[in-house]
Amino acid sequence: MKAAVCRTFGEPLVIEDVQLARPRKGEVSVRVRAVGVCHSDLTFMDGRWGGDLPAVYGHEVAGEVTAAGTGVTGVRVGDHVAVTLVRTCGRCFFCARGEPTQCEGSFAIDSRGALKTRRGGRLVQGLRVGGFAEHVTVHESQAVRIPRSVPMTSACLLSCAVATGVGAVRNTARVPSGASVAVVGAGGVGINSIQAAALAGARPVVAIDPSPSRQRAARRFGATHAMGPERADAVRRLTRRGADFAIVTSGNPAAVELGLAVVRRAGTVVIVGMTASDETVAVNPGDIADAAIRILGCKLGAIRPHVDIPELVNLYAAGRLKLDGLVSATFPLECINDAIAATRRGDGLRNVVVM
Repeated sequence: MKAAVCRTFGEPLVIEDVQLARPRKGEVSVRVRAVGVCHSDLTFMDGRWGGDLPAVYGHEVAGEVTAAGTGVTGVRVGDHVAVTLVRTCGRCFFCARGEPTQCEGSFAIDSRGALKTRRGGRLVQGLRVGGFAEHVTVHESQAVRIPRSVPMTSACLLSCAVATGVGAVRNTARVPSGASVAVVGAGGVGINSIQAAALAGARPVVAIDPSPSRQRAARRFGATHAMGPERADAVRRLTRRGADFAIVTSGNPAAVELGLAVVRRAGTVVIVGMTASDETVAVNPGDIADAAIRILGCKLGAIRPHVDIPELVNLYAAGRLKLDGLVSATFPLECINDAIAATRRGDGLRNVVVM
């Protein structure tokens, strides 16, 4: 099959000699129909989070189940599914507490590998999916059935951008109606935190992003105000004392600092965007303690895929959650480097590779 393989840190090459493992017990194979290009993929490609090579990245997948191993009960061949990177054992300490993004279980697919070159060399299944390819084999916990009525180009975004952005507001921050929210970063994840805050009844909902086009998009998705970082002091004027919640979706350390600057005393800062491994943010613990600011980490929106994704689909079906408008452009697999270049430039909200 064809796959976009990153052999050195940088842009991937599309090659046709990739072999996909057949699903074994508890695993499913999915024909990829659409995969979003997420900044996490780019960060791994650039070596900023380390990782082994060669690898196939891409983790925001929607497709059709083509084969299922023994013991699979959640999906069947022919089902349309969203495929997430959240791989859960259902038995460990974290899974038992309803925190599957922190699962510490072990999986056979991790040790034997799902991808190989035609000569038998192993390829890393990037972010446990390897979705920049025509097919993927994943653990059954990663595949969530979705209705056929949801377009694949929109459905793939449920796997990461939408689930993470909405989950940061609903699951981690638990923003109540009437609260004030500032979202730092209005890209693919941030725009969904904005629409989730609007759905929760927050007001004002302030988008902070240097891109004028993303500021305009933020207003379409529910922001009451949108501005560049240089005008972020306006948040305090709008809210009188600072935002109740600051949702930081950018992985830039300066974005975290900005989130701390715009939140009120006794407010909450939710850190969603992940910085590179060697980047830190200077924080004065005394100031945090004195202002009683709560800082919460948020991985993938703290989602429970088989609970949260169906709820997101229901919101979409009811016309309350916007998905289709998130897709800025589509590219064939052969033009994946164009999709990556567009994402690096910050063009649009989400670029999607279609098969």
